[in-house]
Amino acid sequence: MRKIFKTISLVILLLVGLQSLFAQQDAQYTQYMYNTLSINPAYAGSRGVLSVVGLHRSQWLGIDGAPRTNTLSLHTPLGYLKKVGLGFSVINDEIGPVDETYISSDFSYTIETKYKSKISFGIKATAQLFSVDFNLLTIYDYNDPEYLTQIDNSFNPNVGVGIFYYSDKYYFGVSAPNLLETEHFDVSYNDSGSYISSQDRINYYVIGGYVFDLNDSVKFKPAALAKIVNGAPLQLDVSANFLINEKITLGAAYRWSAALSFLAGFQVSDSMMIGLGYDRETTDIQEYSNGSYEAMIRFELFRKYSRMLTPRFF
Repeated sequence: MRKIFKTISLVILLLVGLQSLFAQQDAQYTQYMYNTLSINPAYAGSRGVLSVVGLHRSQWLGIDGAPRTNTLSLHTPLGYLKKVGLGFSVINDEIGPVDETYISSDFSYTIETKYKSKISFGIKATAQLFSVDFNLLTIYDYNDPEYLTQIDNSFNPNVGVGIFYYSDKYYFGVSAPNLLETEHFDVSYNDSGSYISSQDRINYYVIGGYVFDLNDSVKFKPAALAKIVNGAPLQLDVSANFLINEKITLGAAYRWSAALSFLAGFQVSDSMMIGLGYDRETTDIQEYSNGSYEAMIRFELFRKYSRMLTPRFF
């Protein structure tokens, strides 16, 4: 056990040490515990079945150009090679004039430990399509050279890594889904004295959670997600969900110095789950926004038995 935690600690140090801790962050999710593949490739295949997740997030309702994110992901263990997991995801993120699409494939390899737990190592390969439509902005000077050139589906490759340690009761993961810092444009106009630039930064994630059995019908599921980006404040999400009769999930979450969230989910069948999340900002932006919402649906297919013998709640 000490060796496992020693390995995890070393990975954390390596990820954080790749560069000093300002920058644009990846898309954020309130229901991150059901969307782990988007941030950690080592999660691929961990549920033991073909798992398909669709998620939509609309942020800061009522504000023009506010972020909108759509995610579709699937992952599965590879046939008889249960140690190998494969995943695929498409994420589209729109913010004002910027439109980004990430198409990723994931590979994981899992090692069983003698403590009824598993540890997985993952690699993510991503193709990013980046577009900027300056026509969506309110332009006061059409002679400004900054607005003369559009960016249409600029292609940028990337690669990421992750580690995921889990059992039926708890999980812990560390990851950096995009290790390459892509510079989309960096232009200085000497005549006007203006300067514009856009550059992606490495996003580091630490995720964890535990399932407590309060009684035969209620389970308590606390979870946390930390996101670290060079030059930006640390983002910390803490959530607490209650699972009732293995069917209904109710809970709340807090994004540090940003938002208070409410979550609800319903296990429609053994193979289908739906979830909803609503954020209310705790910053000054709440005066202009009606909050943010998420809708999630998950399908799990090709089970070898009618119910999972050891149910997983993450």
